[in-house]
Amino acid sequence: MQQQEKSGEQIVIVGAGLAGLAVALGLHRKGVRSVVLESSPALRASGFAFGTWPNAFRALDALGVGDKIRDLHLQAQVLRVTSSSTGEVARELDFTGKQGGRPFEFRCVRRDVLLQVLEAELPGDTIRYSSKIVSIDDEHDDAKIIHLADGSTLRAKALIGCDGINSVVSRWLGLAKPSHSGRWATRGLAHYPDGHAFQFQPKFLQFFGHGFRFGYVPCNANDVYWFYTWPPSPHGGFSKYSSCIGPRR
Repeated sequence: MQQQEKSGEQIVIVGAGLAGLAVALGLHRKGVRSVVLESSPALRASGFAFGTWPNAFRALDALGVGDKIRDLHLQAQVLRVTSSSTGEVARELDFTGKQGGRPFEFRCVRRDVLLQVLEAELPGDTIRYSSKIVSIDDEHDDAKIIHLADGSTLRAKALIGCDGINSVVSRWLGLAKPSHSGRWATRGLAHYPDGHAFQFQPKFLQFFGHGFRFGYVPCNANDVYWFYTWPPSPHGGFSKYSSCIGPRR
């Protein structure tokens, strides 16, 4: 028998990833209640890490978690992009100065750590796990009726999709499918139980040549994030052009 949830919700967020939890926490800081629907039975803290620049820390500060993230991750001192063929430094950025009168900061943040910090700041009943959406309907007053796999329904006055590449909300809105970026990537996290030497002079190092790009940066005293990217050729091999990339300020 289908169950109906009569009370409804003002704001429903789909997806308990970084975007979904950040939106929910921002609303919570403003005193606005929301519900986050997550299809998995627990927080999906998979993934590795990502570079976090000054704008990201401004957002984290606005959410009230910036200092917690700073305490758990190293501040990188420099970005250096080097040609693997010639050994020449193609680009170098000093991260120890200031930007807009504020200290410039770049940290490589572990994805699972940030998810757990955001989750801990939310009221306990915000995230509803094992809540998989099967369809969405409109009502005459612009409310959305959300049908879940367990047969229950939710009525939402606002529906926010943060459910990733196979987004149910995106599909319901009729948005275009994600396009391929033109690059392939392998990413990983090297864990050193007894610590590593990169922590003493934290640097974001990149090496490029013939279309390939490799880089690594320490997250904390025990973890180093690394990545390797390349553009595939139309014939399934590797393209032969080289590219030098580096973030711009």
